[in-house]
Parts: sequence; structure tokens; C-alpha cells
Amino acid sequence: MVRELARPGILTQGVCYGFEFVNVEKPYESYSGANVRLRCYLRVTVVKRLSDLVKEQDICVHTLAQYPDLNSSIKMEVGIEDCLHIEFEYNKSKYHLKDVIVGKIFFLLVRIKIRHMEVQIIRRELAGSGPAALNESETLAKFEIMDGAPVRGESIPIRLFLSGYDLTPSMRDVNKKFSVKYYLNLVLVDEEERRYFKQQEVTLFRRAEKRRRPIANSYIEQAIFHHRTAQFGQQQQPTTRAQQQQPQATPPLTTPEDAAAAALSPGRHGDANNSAADSPELESGSTHVSPALPAARSAPGLRMCSEKMMTITIDAGLV
Repeated sequence: MVRELARPGILTQGVCYGFEFVNVEKPYESYSGANVRLRCYLRVTVVKRLSDLVKEQDICVHTLAQYPDLNSSIKMEVGIEDCLHIEFEYNKSKYHLKDVIVGKIFFLLVRIKIRHMEVQIIRRELAGSGPAALNESETLAKFEIMDGAPVRGESIPIRLFLSGYDLTPSMRDVNKKFSVKYYLNLVLVDEEERRYFKQQEVTLFRRAEKRRRPIANSYIEQAIFHHRTAQFGQQQQPTTRAQQQQPQATPPLTTPEDAAAAALSPGRHGDANNSAADSPELESGSTHVSPALPAARSAPGLRMCSEKMMTITIDAGLV
């Protein structure tokens, strides 16, 4: 696809041109191998009289796939007649790039001295067709699963994590140009350095990443409410965002006559113990401070904590 960004003219200063490509098909994943390279890139060309200016920028394309409906296990029995018989089993035949290969190897007959055994991941790249086709194999990983001679009836577990290796999805007849296949190669080496191997093809695919669900604001408010209850020992109801945004009512003004009448009322000149004993019991959900604490010092502290909690609620909601 081609887009013309500017008409012919003269550029005397820096200019920024916007562009957009809508509904562009990208059916193949980006790949860079030994003999094949599949690219998706943007190219900008400035046409001049003598020579054109060309700038390219690569774009990495990933094709996502879902879990296959049928993913059967792999089970096979191989060996050498009257010398070695083994049975290997893999839990699946198709794996995503962050998956774990789990399997077992059973020794049914052992009459040769085996030194060690390993599992290899091999990538085989086939480019072209006919007599001019290029076949390139590359060993991407080696994982030793046994060291020493096994005995008859022994079982060796296999657990290979694929996330630590540079792998790509399997590709078959990409634009009828090339294919990429992966194999699990089981290798046994005896004391005379003779190698016995068996390869099994597996399919790799790229799985879509799981999206994390955002935490609702109500859950954050409930968590802050429980934290405040455990810290201050008060059963306060959590305030919603609408209640926080409502303006608070201003207290009524006190006239000098009301202040003089309140000063002459009984119970004001008693000691602190009698006043604390005569004070009414706090109701559930009240925001007053316990009489055992000085009200003049505790009230500002509670207001400050409430403001801090309100700030945390707002920040968490924005995140």
C-alpha cells in the first residue's frame, strides 16, 4: 500500500506529515532464520531530481493463536533389537512458546552401558522447492535428563521449560516459499561414544496474553475501610465517592448570649473524671473520640488520617 504525503514543492524547514494505514493484512509472523528473512516494514521515499532519499523502519508482527481443540499426547516405543528398548511419552503434541514439556522415559530392556541421556530442541528450516531446496537444522537447546547407567524398569521424568529459549511458532508453506518445523530429539550416549537418537516433531504456537482485570473502586474502598477499622478500632461505614464529593454542612454560628448561657450550665465546672463518667456512651458508627483521650489533640489527628485515606482512594481509582 502506498500513501502520498505531500505534493511537489520545496522544503525549507522541518515539516511533520501524518499518515494512517487502515485494514492492512499481515497474515505472516516476522521471522529471521539462517536462509530466510520475513520482514514487515515502513518505507518513506523523498523523490528528488538526482537521487531519492529512502528510509525504512522494521515492524515486528506476531500472529496469535488459540489453544487447539485436539492436543493428544505422544507415546512411542523404540530401541535396538535384543540390546535396548525404551518407551518415551510426552504429555502434548502442541505447545505454546511459554509452555512446559512434561514427559517420562521407561527403560524396558537395557543391555548396553549408557553414559548419559539428553533432550534437544531442533529447529529445521526448509526454503525453496525441488532440487534447489535448502534444508538447515539448528540445535537450539540441550537438556541433560540422566547421568549414569539405567536399569530395567527405571523411569526418568522430563520437565523442560520453553520460556528460556528463543523460539518462534511453527510455519508451514509460508507463501509457498519456506517452512519452519521443531523437533524433540532424544539422545543416548554409551561408554564407547556411540549415539542413539529418536526425533519427534512438535508444533509450537504463540498464545494470546491474558489481560489483567482492573480492580473495581468499590473493592479499594472496602479494603481501606477494613484498614481504618483495624487501626482505630471504630466501626465506621465506608464512604462512597459520591458522599465524598458532597459539600459538608457548615456549623451554625454561636452568639455571645449562647456562649454565656453555655458557660453557666451545670456540669462544666466538675472534675474530669465526673465529666467523663457522665458523658453519654458513643453509638456504633460515631466518629467521636473515646473520652479517655483528650479531644483537643485527637480530633485533628483523626481529620488528618481521614484526609490521607481520601487521597489514597482517589489515587487508586485513577490507577
